[in-house]
Amino acid sequence: MLRIEIDGGPATPEQVARGLLANYGHFTAMQVRDRRVRGLELHLRRLDSAHRELYGQGLTGVADLVSHALADDVRDASVRVTVFGLDEPTTMVTVRPPHQGSSHPHSLLPVRYTRPLPHVKHTGGFGQLLHGRRAVAAGFDDALLTTPDDVVVESAIANIGFVRDGRVVWPQADWLHGITMQLLEREVPSHREVVRLADLRSFQAAFLSNSNGVVPVSRVGEVDFDVTEPTLTHLRTAYDAIPQDPFD
Repeated sequence: MLRIEIDGGPATPEQVARGLLANYGHFTAMQVRDRRVRGLELHLRRLDSAHRELYGQGLTGVADLVSHALADDVRDASVRVTVFGLDEPTTMVTVRPPHQGSSHPHSLLPVRYTRPLPHVKHTGGFGQLLHGRRAVAAGFDDALLTTPDDVVVESAIANIGFVRDGRVVWPQADWLHGITMQLLEREVPSHREVVRLADLRSFQAAFLSNSNGVVPVSRVGEVDFDVTEPTLTHLRTAYDAIPQDPFD
């Protein structure tokens, strides 16, 4: 199953090509189950905020566009909403089969790279994808992005969090404030602090969070973490218990 709609209608090759050539825009990605998604309000707020920054105006009607693309025949799906174009932005909704994600503990390769305009989920993701692919080629599951002075930021495709003495610590850095991270901050006590690679051994556990949920981190470079730490189970349970919002 692959369905692409642009501004509420079937996408034409010309429209898709224009978006690819422009390479300017922003997006959000979500896992829809039974026509519901966790944090719908946060997804819509993300799109509106990014639209104001990139295009100078707000963005409305996205939930209706997603509902239209799901139609009456799709209950579970991976949905991506992309707004692209330079002078006249258009909204594309892509509906694909649902992605279950991987629950196995991930290993991360530290790399010195930070995304431009990191607080926006924009379409210019070449750098992080490159480093992610290189990490996989080196035997890791993903890359861990750091600043030139080794401040931990995020993985190539997710936020990272740590556990020290049963408490959740998020890195204080210029990252994308992910939807799952925002939801977990509401449910689980946590705080933020600057984390450097040299500090990693002070934590008992680590995890990734994105639209696929919470995944344990087994190691970062040569530093190993406890994937059986009870706080990780608590995080996954808390995330699974968050109510999902319907697309009417």
